[in-house]
Amino acid sequence: MFRAYTPAAHEFPLPEGHRFPYYKYRGMAERLSGLLPILDTPALPWSLAGRIHGPLWLRRWRRGEVDRQEQRVFGLPWSPGVVERARRAAGGSLAALQDALQVGWGINLAGGTHHAFRERAEGFCLLNDAALLTRIALDEGWARRVAVLDLDVHQGNGTAALLAPETHCAEPRALTLSVHGERNYPFRKEASSLDIGLGDGMSDAEYLAVLCARVLPALEAFRPDLLLYLAGVDVLAGDRFGRFAMTLGGVRERNRLVLGWARAAGVPLVTMTAGGYNRDHLLTIEAHASVVMDGLEVFSS
Repeated sequence: MFRAYTPAAHEFPLPEGHRFPYYKYRGMAERLSGLLPILDTPALPWSLAGRIHGPLWLRRWRRGEVDRQEQRVFGLPWSPGVVERARRAAGGSLAALQDALQVGWGINLAGGTHHAFRERAEGFCLLNDAALLTRIALDEGWARRVAVLDLDVHQGNGTAALLAPETHCAEPRALTLSVHGERNYPFRKEASSLDIGLGDGMSDAEYLAVLCARVLPALEAFRPDLLLYLAGVDVLAGDRFGRFAMTLGGVRERNRLVLGWARAAGVPLVTMTAGGYNRDHLLTIEAHASVVMDGLEVFSS
């Protein structure tokens, strides 16, 4: 009934010791093997990427006409492979959206590239899949109201900017909701529909209390008919770029609350992995895989 998509087969050259977490994409596919079909991600057509990104800017990235400063902000060196990988990650989210509309839940074992702006790549993010899915779903009449729930430890600044009222892609039918570390990257935040900035050292109990008191009521009030869930696991203690102190058990309870809300509300759900850079690589893989395992439990009950 359910299936997942992964771009794990699409790699690109990196300098020795680079912090991009290649290992987790193959690790997730291996961890989930046998639980559900895992398919290679299709490549996102450039024409669709142009719905939210500047066409001339996309052409420059396709051709490699980007300077060192742009690559530095992106965090990855340019290569044809890195551009293809971005297309594959976003294509996986689009395929997951189509699954969600058909069977209630779609799964991308990548994506959640929420730092990409209309004409700026940032923080490993070139194509903003959450904003793109929102745009496509509304334009095609697949949904009337879309909520983007971003629970990565870093604010979804690109998503907020792309869907803000004053921007090119202005969309009042979208709710952008970000729960993140207030003192963490990006240090210049954009304005989401609802931003909940939390302090360093956030525990399971504190985080889950915020989820129940503020996040789920906000979803109830907005009443979306499509939910995009960025299930970042950089909220775990020990993450290289996170400052929270959550445990795997807390992350799984967070997942079950979100997944359970979508199931009870009858709202199609797309899950994307977003960030996770724990010093314990096996923990990163297990935490990312847990949203799928939890979803299989919730949606099969």
